[in-house]
Amino acid sequence: MTKAEEKFETLAKHIYGTWRAQKGWKPLFITDAEGVYMYDGNGKRYLDFSSQLMCSNLGHKNKAIIEAIVKQAEKMPYIAPAFAQEATANAVEALLTVMPAGLDKFFFSTSGTEANEAALKILRQYMAPSYKVISRYHSYHGATAAGVSFTGDPRRWYAERARCTVEGVRFAPDAYCYRCPFGLNYPDCKIQCAEYVDYMIKEEGNVAAVLVEPVVGTNGRIVPPPEYLPRVRKICDENGVLLIADEVMSGWYRTGPVWAVQNWNVIPDILTTAKGCTGAYTPAGVTVTTRKIADYFEEETLVHGHTYSFHPLALSAIPPAVAEYKKLMATGLPQRVSKYLEKRLYELEESHECIGDARGIGHFWALEIVKNRKTKEPFNTKADKFRKVLMTDKIAAEALKLGLYVGSWYDTLIIAPPLIITEEQIDEGIERLDKALEIADQEVVHTDTPGVRSTEAFNKGR
Repeated sequence: MTKAEEKFETLAKHIYGTWRAQKGWKPLFITDAEGVYMYDGNGKRYLDFSSQLMCSNLGHKNKAIIEAIVKQAEKMPYIAPAFAQEATANAVEALLTVMPAGLDKFFFSTSGTEANEAALKILRQYMAPSYKVISRYHSYHGATAAGVSFTGDPRRWYAERARCTVEGVRFAPDAYCYRCPFGLNYPDCKIQCAEYVDYMIKEEGNVAAVLVEPVVGTNGRIVPPPEYLPRVRKICDENGVLLIADEVMSGWYRTGPVWAVQNWNVIPDILTTAKGCTGAYTPAGVTVTTRKIADYFEEETLVHGHTYSFHPLALSAIPPAVAEYKKLMATGLPQRVSKYLEKRLYELEESHECIGDARGIGHFWALEIVKNRKTKEPFNTKADKFRKVLMTDKIAAEALKLGLYVGSWYDTLIIAPPLIITEEQIDEGIERLDKALEIADQEVVHTDTPGVRSTEAFNKGR
């Protein structure tokens, strides 16, 4: 037994695998990662086509970020959040150069779900006695009690059974054009998905905020029609409720601009982010609010905080990450490659009948896998997650054998490579994915219906 195999046996016996039953858990043992590749214990190379969990936006082993972390570790790895310190000041200064206008008061935590927890406490204090939050069914906002309560995917179902959720969350229809909840087609739908939010606010009462992923992350990389977010922003203003943008996945140039909301010139009242803010080199979460909200807490106690909030070692990665993003974007590489990725994914859609919809924006794409293109019948549904072997998991497993890591959910494959990826590496990934998709093609109901591109219908409006 090799050293790597011994370590694997220890892990399999003594740690919990996330979001799964523990029996049969046999993860791939990774020993190294650099650029857009990772390597297993046998030295086999895998192309990272999903930026791990849509977080390694700058790839692996970025020297500037590593050097900043090492420098901070040598200087002062930790100090209590009650103290002011240079790492926080540097992080704030860097973030202010990329934040939408008017968002300038920060709370720092260590993850996206914690960023959303902070947002919940802030908004409920600020909006009291209103307390309800309207989220959406195709959403993921974290694993803590608040985060999973905001979440529309099946992980919330299990958390509810364990009585690990908070009250006051309601779910709205999604801006999901491929499977419109109203059975309409864009633009004839007149964005009923947005108009229904207005109806919900008025009928529910006590609504404090509407929470959205500007481009849905885990649950489908769903790009809204161009009118959607501006209309939701207006609805919130008309009804006196806050708009919260969860940019944990969609932020940090993943969709083109720094923040996905900037595709539609929308500014939220609260923005949350994590993952890409450090390139995933350290665990950091950010909750940022407008000055109007900040002014409320001049006299009101902010009832939130924890040991690792404002952690200097975690925050030390933010300034170099911001600088590296700006440097990378100035080269034009991500802008050029995103167009090439779009082209190659649409070609893949045309050649595989199992792909019902290829959709996305920037470096943030989904391939929705279906059994029947004409009827859009899926191989698996939300209820199958955690209960069955999914077709998307089979495809992802086959891709991994071929040297390609691609994330999967119950109905989609997650195509979200690091922003540093090149056209040649995109070709490498598409070639392997092309082979892996044959597994699903063998089980489709054959039709002559071409894939439906929900994004294309309103791409020009962005």
